[in-house]
Amino acid sequence: MHIAILGGTGDIGQGLALRLAADTAHEITVGSREAEKAETKAEEYTTELDSRGLDAAVGGAENAAAAADARVIVLAVPPYHVGDTVEAVADALEVGDVLVSPATGMKRDEEGFHYHKPGAGSVTRIAADAAPDGVAVVGAFHNLAAARLANLDAELGIDTLVIGDDEDAKQTVEDIAEGIEGLRALDAGGIANAPEIEGITPLLINVASNNDGLHDLGVRFE
Repeated sequence: MHIAILGGTGDIGQGLALRLAADTAHEITVGSREAEKAETKAEEYTTELDSRGLDAAVGGAENAAAAADARVIVLAVPPYHVGDTVEAVADALEVGDVLVSPATGMKRDEEGFHYHKPGAGSVTRIAADAAPDGVAVVGAFHNLAAARLANLDAELGIDTLVIGDDEDAKQTVEDIAEGIEGLRALDAGGIANAPEIEGITPLLINVASNNDGLHDLGVRFE
């Protein structure tokens, strides 16, 4: 399957691109607003994979071009850019495509990080409201530590919670997630549950910030 990671030059995009290219047979393209930036990062990722003896390559393209060739499109962009990104690539999307939103809104004060619930209710809902008809939206990968994900030497052994109103699209994303070694996907229901899922991210950051040895904290449900 062809997977595009828009914003794939950022931290979470890098981790997903490397892990998916290393652990699965999916074709991976990273997207950026600037094609040259995407291509440069894709070369860096490919070099990293090659240095580990992995016969895998990552492509790079401008966001709309990356989305046009993909079946699953990950919106690895800041939460305040999610809606605009979907609108910018809308003409490149086709019925049956799946958008994946890993973003969560947060704000920070002297006490730490806090969930910043958007007016739509969740960032996943913002993506769903912006998506063209026939394009499903699934929330996933919210609670993954980007540095841990990008470090291919690090064992994961963690879960990602998956939310969506289209069961087939949600199953597609769960299958993709579980293709990453050490990552388990758990069905957390529909998009109405997104605020609870997205709100875990600032909790994890606060715990990681206040406890030694937990800087790449993840969650596992037992």
